Amino acid sequence: MEIAPGVHSVGQNKAGQIHAYLLDDGNGLTAIDTLFDTDAHVMLDLIKGLGKSITDLKRIILTHAHRSHIGGVAELKRLSGATVYAHEWEADIVAGDREAQRVPLWPRRPLQVYYIQFGLAIGVDGHRPCLVDQTVKDGDHVGPVQVIHAPGHTPGHLCFHWPERRFLHAGDAIVTYPYLSSGWAGLTLNFKQSRDSLGRLAEVGADVIGVGHGDAITQGGADIVRDLLKRPIGS
Repeated sequence: MEIAPGVHSVGQNKAGQIHAYLLDDGNGLTAIDTLFDTDAHVMLDLIKGLGKSITDLKRIILTHAHRSHIGGVAELKRLSGATVYAHEWEADIVAGDREAQRVPLWPRRPLQVYYIQFGLAIGVDGHRPCLVDQTVKDGDHVGPVQVIHAPGHTPGHLCFHWPERRFLHAGDAIVTYPYLSSGWAGLTLNFKQSRDSLGRLAEVGADVIGVGHGDAITQGGADIVRDLLKRPIGS
């Protein structure tokens, strides 16, 4: 689904309505996250449906190192030869050298995704390891997007801004499944950081906002982020 010029959203009915994005700026494709399945078939079908070849995929940028978002990264890199980017704090998790930071076991809203919280709480979040080729930090550029370091959900959580398309990928700092909120409380590691990061995202002024879980926000994104700032994180 094209949600803005050159911005394509694709999802799976797994891992809390997980979504990834494919960007086409005329200089090769850029994937933001890779969905849950290790064979990456959903992303491969999207590339084919756009009339592109897998070798047109030049960059894979990862919001953070939870299985929901990095399931297909190893296969996509193997097939395409794309460069994989992530924050340095997440890179060794993607590579399989360290497990994802655990979250509290006690259930928090939304209970529909407690199975994901439970898995992370007990250390079950496996994926096919993949080496990160290049680490990125706040202010860097990858393909058409600017990197925004937005910790809170995880310490190395990243968001991505494409100013010319008024598009912001908010990662898991904002979710629309099972309802619109500033992330999931049970999977947010640092609430103060999450609040501060949301404030930075509000300053971007994007109209279209991609999210890691649920459907994208296709209009009025800036107003929605400002409204979320008035609520407790995760509510």
